[in-house]
Amino acid sequence: MPTASARPNATPDPRPGDAYVQSFARGLEVIRSFSADAPRQTLTQVAARTGLTRAGARRILLTLQALGYVESDERQFALTPRILDLGFAYLSSMPMWNVAEPVMEALVEQVKESCSAGVLEGTDIVYVLRVSTRKIMRNGLGIGSRLPAYCTSIGRMLLAGRPDDEVVGLLKSTMLEARTRHTVVDIDALLAKVQQARRQGWCLVNQELEEGLVSIAAPVIDRAGRTIAALNISGQANRTAPRQMQETMLPALREAAREVSRRLQAGAGPT
Repeated sequence: MPTASARPNATPDPRPGDAYVQSFARGLEVIRSFSADAPRQTLTQVAARTGLTRAGARRILLTLQALGYVESDERQFALTPRILDLGFAYLSSMPMWNVAEPVMEALVEQVKESCSAGVLEGTDIVYVLRVSTRKIMRNGLGIGSRLPAYCTSIGRMLLAGRPDDEVVGLLKSTMLEARTRHTVVDIDALLAKVQQARRQGWCLVNQELEEGLVSIAAPVIDRAGRTIAALNISGQANRTAPRQMQETMLPALREAAREVSRRLQAGAGPT
């Protein structure tokens, strides 16, 4: 099963101005340099991963340590659980996830597969809520995990909410790689799949992210008619074939996504 993206996610080139605080931006880059592949780093490693000087990286790390976001054993640095406060601030400021969670829990109970909610950030999706089954899961996905949009059902569903020219621009700025023998990496073919998801109102991706993994997604729509998130169900192809997932789980998934959308549009979430 997929694991959270280990790469530091590239951010758009900043345009410094009077309102741009460079030291704050660098501090965020230091935080983002830690990942599943680099949970503990030396000063030299942090500097290399962020492009900062050792002196600059050291000042930021020591500041984060003084604030309780980083700990050190004198040679290596690591994030502390307090860093979760930053993500919780987002979740607690967005009532929609309180609205979505009970709906997702009911869906998981019904279909006996895991359900996730994700949003689009740049060329990636970011998981903002996940309800797992009681089965032993081998994946490392959780809140804050990132995956590429082009080869995930949530990603394509979110791209379907954007105009074609914007979709093409995002795909062109993505490192398209064949993660499995099934992965579609041609931009025209990917655009066609996004357009199909837009027409039908759901998206199924069969073993493009990882061999054996199949997932299906449906959109969450706000009061302005915008796709602001997507819900998906994921499972193993050897246990639940794609056609079976479409026939037996898609109706429940679409109803869950519509229910979340209805609750948001009734005033529980962003406009």
